[in-house]
Amino acid sequence: MHANSPARSVGAVAALTGVSVRTLHHYDHIGLVMPSVRTAAGYRGYNDVDIERLHLVLVYRSVGLRLGEIRALLDDADADVLAHLRRQHNLLCEQAQQLQQTIKAVEELMSAHNSGVQLSAEEQVEIFGSAVFDEHAEEVESRWAGTEEWKQSQQRTAQMTKQDWIEFKAENDALLDALAEGKRAGVRPGSAQANALAARHRANISRFYDCSDDMHVSLANIYVEDERFALYYDDAEPGLAQFVHDIIVTSAAG
Repeated sequence: MHANSPARSVGAVAALTGVSVRTLHHYDHIGLVMPSVRTAAGYRGYNDVDIERLHLVLVYRSVGLRLGEIRALLDDADADVLAHLRRQHNLLCEQAQQLQQTIKAVEELMSAHNSGVQLSAEEQVEIFGSAVFDEHAEEVESRWAGTEEWKQSQQRTAQMTKQDWIEFKAENDALLDALAEGKRAGVRPGSAQANALAARHRANISRFYDCSDDMHVSLANIYVEDERFALYYDDAEPGLAQFVHDIIVTSAAG
């Protein structure tokens, strides 16, 4: 930090970087980017190193890493800033390659439309690739391998077509948006709207196995106890994991 560089308030950092105050508070709360300066008046402020860390976070986010993964990378005592920049450069190069593939896919889709051809869902997935993946597959297997639910999930997944995956991805994204909107709107656990969201969440899981009340509550507990799962929701809306937990548990108890 330059000797004449002042500690910046959260509002000043928001204005400088374009990151919202709400997001900066969230990053501070989860220990991702914390203001490290305390002024004589007792206020907390960001120095140049803090802002550099914020920019590292933003680049990692731009290549699709989750907040928990980013924090683990930045807190690695064996990695310096240059090592992070090299890693980010590699990730950006990979992303550029993926973007080129997507551009090619869009060009193929344009060509089809120019020819008056409607590609089937399967053909579209063939050129775009499937965006569906289970980032927690190993963790899920370690928890439930051998259970009836696990066996059902394995059987049903093996039978799913590309169209099934397309529909699941669309519903999963729409469900996440609906849950986030419910949280922002102040939907109260136990209300009709909350119970409907909980039922929709359960129905989405039931694509893969018969989700009982007990299993649904067990999943809800994991959402708040395991940071890796919590961040899936909290990335979409701060505090969403707790909200999802509360509506599921209250609905099951009703």
